[in-house]
Amino acid sequence: MRVAVLGLGAVGKGLLRTLAAKPELDLVLTAAADSSSACIDPDGLDPTAVLDAKCATGRCGASGLSATDVLASGAYDVLVELTPTNALTGEPALTHIRSAIERGKHVVTSNKGPIAVDHAGLTALADEAGVALRYEATVGGAIPVIHAIRDGLAGNRFSSITGVLNGTCNYILTRMDDEGLTYEQALAEARELGYAEADPTYDVRGIDAAIKLVILANTCWSLGVTLDDVSITGIDGLTVDALRLAADQDCTIRLIGEVAPAENLLRVAPRVLPRNHPLVIEGTLNAVMLSTDMAGEVTLMGKGAGSVETASAIIGDLIAIRDRYVECG
Repeated sequence: MRVAVLGLGAVGKGLLRTLAAKPELDLVLTAAADSSSACIDPDGLDPTAVLDAKCATGRCGASGLSATDVLASGAYDVLVELTPTNALTGEPALTHIRSAIERGKHVVTSNKGPIAVDHAGLTALADEAGVALRYEATVGGAIPVIHAIRDGLAGNRFSSITGVLNGTCNYILTRMDDEGLTYEQALAEARELGYAEADPTYDVRGIDAAIKLVILANTCWSLGVTLDDVSITGIDGLTVDALRLAADQDCTIRLIGEVAPAENLLRVAPRVLPRNHPLVIEGTLNAVMLSTDMAGEVTLMGKGAGSVETASAIIGDLIAIRDRYVECG
């Protein structure tokens, strides 16, 4: 199956390394683009050579080519959209995804922006075109939560989804709880270790978790909600005293995303939880609890970020498309 990749940041590089290391997957890279160049070969590109060029020159291919040329080339069965996220407009990824679908191409993405901004529109467009739109990597990194909702727990009625959806916040809260660090000290440590961006606003104010919650809500219930519909409180106002008070009750605090349509609940906020609660996880891990009528409460936990971990989710989506669509017709 022929694969085109738009975006060669950490996730894109992780994906190309995986393609190079696992030729047995029969996923052939035929095009790639970064912000200033592109390369296209319908017969197949060497992922390692593309990576080497990117590392040596800052460009993956010819500077006269771009993502637009990759999309128009038709030299792919699946577009993998990995460009930087814009939570407000979803662009340019939204246009890339629509363009590929309109050309009859399948799409896999880790880009939260377009899925949060226009889940209903993109899903309808893909259904009309008879192609797959898969986005496991948008929520929870390597955790197969979208697969669980769509396939693994098919036939269940879901009453709620609750989760720890941001590893940066979870790391900060873990360190504040374990070592008595102030918020500022824990954030500085997270920055030093590469767990927090230089500008951590999206993480610590709960925006990243809220975007993921929107995706889960629309995937599970087709609610048509957006980021504006989520009540959001971050962790940047939390104090060590709040963690100590929770500890006195054998509890701790985690940033929790919650959606429960019957209760009109769509919220991201710090919550006091018993220490033995399934969502009290350590460090940068993520966890999602799915409440269902037949399976009961199902909790999935794992690494919520990282280039290889996110590549795992992308590869899973690619193989699902290959097995369902490409090999069958």
